[in-house]
Amino acid sequence: MRWIHGRWIPDAHHSLAITEKISDLMSLAPTTSSASGSPLLQVRDLHVRFGDKEVVHGVSFDIHEGEKLALVGESGSGKTVTALSLLRLAGDAKVTGEVKLSGRDLLTLSERELRGVRGGEIAMVFQEPMTALNPLMSVGEQVAEVLQLKQALSAHQAMNAAIELLASTGIPDPARRAKSFPHQLSGGQRQRAMIAMALASKPRLLLADEPTTALDVTLRGQILDLLSDLQRQTGMAVLLITHDLVLVRRFADRVAVMEHGVLVEQGPVSEVFHHPQQPYTQRLIGSAPVRDVIEVPPGDVSATEPALQVKDLSVSYPVPLPGIRGWFKHGQFDAVKHVAFDIPRAQTLGVVGESGSGKSTLAQAVLGLLKFEGHVELSGHQWQQPAQHNSQHNKVMRRHVQVVFQDPFSSLSPRLTVEGIVGEGLRVHAAQLSEEELRQRVLKVLTDVGLTDAQFPGLLSRYPHEFSGGQRQRLAIARALIVEPDLLVLDEPTSALDVTIQQQVLGLLQRLQKEHQLTYLLITHDVAVVRAMAHEVIVMKDGEVLESGSVREVLDAPQHPYTQKLVAAALP
Repeated sequence: MRWIHGRWIPDAHHSLAITEKISDLMSLAPTTSSASGSPLLQVRDLHVRFGDKEVVHGVSFDIHEGEKLALVGESGSGKTVTALSLLRLAGDAKVTGEVKLSGRDLLTLSERELRGVRGGEIAMVFQEPMTALNPLMSVGEQVAEVLQLKQALSAHQAMNAAIELLASTGIPDPARRAKSFPHQLSGGQRQRAMIAMALASKPRLLLADEPTTALDVTLRGQILDLLSDLQRQTGMAVLLITHDLVLVRRFADRVAVMEHGVLVEQGPVSEVFHHPQQPYTQRLIGSAPVRDVIEVPPGDVSATEPALQVKDLSVSYPVPLPGIRGWFKHGQFDAVKHVAFDIPRAQTLGVVGESGSGKSTLAQAVLGLLKFEGHVELSGHQWQQPAQHNSQHNKVMRRHVQVVFQDPFSSLSPRLTVEGIVGEGLRVHAAQLSEEELRQRVLKVLTDVGLTDAQFPGLLSRYPHEFSGGQRQRLAIARALIVEPDLLVLDEPTSALDVTIQQQVLGLLQRLQKEHQLTYLLITHDVAVVRAMAHEVIVMKDGEVLESGSVREVLDAPQHPYTQKLVAAALP
């Protein structure tokens, strides 16, 4: 062992030759999966326990060389804990059973021996690269660090190899991007950097934990294609942990389904998806969003009264100019450019596009949360500019429009009870109500969204952390509904939820729209959700509307190449 850059590095005979090219890092011959050969990884009777609670119950499966196995299930099913337990990374958990990598039981190895396996023979790509990457190091330095540790390269060699690895994952201008910090890269580029880091040690098995959940639909497709290409080039096996069934159909060879810590079904993807045997698997596969909205006949005059009118809406931000010019003036970034649309009362407009398309900025302008140019009229009222100014006029306007955010856990105050969270809007907009009247209004709206004191004793005094993700989103919807708004802005309302919970929340929103004649502005990148919820749709890219029309016109017969790409990326 040698001491280099503050770390013990393996002796030179374990390292690559100085003249070895980065292509040698990727030169393992592809190996096809074979049920008759010995598995690369054998998991037998795996149990995982935290204190007195067992969360994984006797899980067993195999992964062969070159095979792609998907481990699927809802949040809390135990799939991520199972994957982490393979490398004894599940915190203080007690893990029993057998986890054999080429016949060697990983659960019997010492911590020192296991360090050689982690990031070496088995590498991992995490769900959220922004939190997994070190914010104080450039992405090139982070990839190079793995090469120095695992391949004993010099600092210069490792950086050159890191640039080649970044290039192999499709990052443009890799030499420049290698010097960038994680916050300077897009979500897709950060995920590619994570994959480059994982591949640096030539792993035999890659554990990919929800590697595309935080990405747009087109980026998901790109990352899937990248993993498939790299898997074919290197012959490594892949264990994909996900709840995205469309992703499983496109990527995996076999699928294993987990429910409450139990592996209930496994087999080839085509067999499990077409002939699921277990009720839980059948429920997962049948959880695609279902369209259940009031269809408006063409030419129906009563449906033409707009709840929201937007005309020539533009939003710009000042940006610094390079060089001396930046001392005297600012440039301008146009986030939204001359957007116009109407939403008839009790209907839904879907706004789709990738990150950076301007759809969230559009939503903030409609909500009166930032300065804009143009015309935004809600139920006959307009925002008093600057829109974010909290004048009495704007305060009245805010009762007409409410928002449901993407992540209910971060949008609900952890310090307030259910009664405080849901009733907060009434305390502002209906201050004349007595405490008892307010409490009755809160209970009524909670019942409307499917939460009752009978189900949850002491409901009003509970806190958000005591509820599941779907239940928290119901609380967020109740908070928005209690002031009886005309318009709800739904900002990715189901993207953080499992497929079965997503179906329940969409069904709830559809029911509430019928019962309360609500109008929705739906911001999403999920084409399936738009098909289920929207009457009309607009497609945005770089702040502009590229295509608009009815859901059937735009999604069934897209005209613009960008729309065609979005729709194609959403297909299994």
